[in-house]
Amino acid sequence: MLTDYHIHVEQGPYTVEWLSKFARRAEAAGIEEWGISEHAYRFVETRHIFWNDWVEARQNQRMEEYLEMILKARQAGIRVKFGIEMDYFPGKEKEIEAFIKNYPFDYVIGSVHWIDEWGIDLSEMKEEWNRRKVEEVWLAYFERVESLAQSKLFDIAGHLDLAKIFKYVPEDVNFLKELYDRVARLLAANGTCIEISTAGLRKPVGEIYPHPLLLEACYKQGVPIVISSDAHCPKDVGANFSQAVALAKRVGYREIQVFSNRQAVARPLG
Repeated sequence: MLTDYHIHVEQGPYTVEWLSKFARRAEAAGIEEWGISEHAYRFVETRHIFWNDWVEARQNQRMEEYLEMILKARQAGIRVKFGIEMDYFPGKEKEIEAFIKNYPFDYVIGSVHWIDEWGIDLSEMKEEWNRRKVEEVWLAYFERVESLAQSKLFDIAGHLDLAKIFKYVPEDVNFLKELYDRVARLLAANGTCIEISTAGLRKPVGEIYPHPLLLEACYKQGVPIVISSDAHCPKDVGANFSQAVALAKRVGYREIQVFSNRQAVARPLG
């Protein structure tokens, strides 16, 4: 069994024709369980959750159009799951929960992209890394990941160590291990799954999310996994999955999670 639950179709229209290109690629890659998880910030329905100018300029889509595409695709025989990637912001838990409950999602990915008004993975904001201490950024980032888990609002934590995207990584391995152990314990305690994401291979860091040491910490705590590509175009669906599967098995994983109606079932890892 292989999954790819982290896919974005937002670069094209919300039509079955466009979605079908992703479906064909998933089938060719041997992915049995896949779904679309659009960025929640793109929708006008989340304007009360997001507040900065960068997001506001991009909030021009409507959830009804997104859901309608999914339903039409299913009527056409395409087996696609309905998801969302929601940014986590401390203090916005009630608003996030209300939004999520309005739609029949199969799964919800929670991700941390922002530290206050700084988008840590945005190339146009990359210089901010040079103004801050790397260790302090990583602490702030993972504190938000921990709060994300404790909120119990999300099924999957996305690209767990996204903070490494531009290769700004603390040099102290003990510092990292302590950080990894703490977040792994909280993910396990709150029943939050994580994704092994091949997207990092297409980013400046050039490696899978999460780092093997972080994945090992999660495995030791019993944190379940899915495998995802974070594809934004059809050709990236299932990209480099052989590497992701090999990493998962090397760490010790033998099962993968399958989601429907926000319920997870473990299946053998393909």
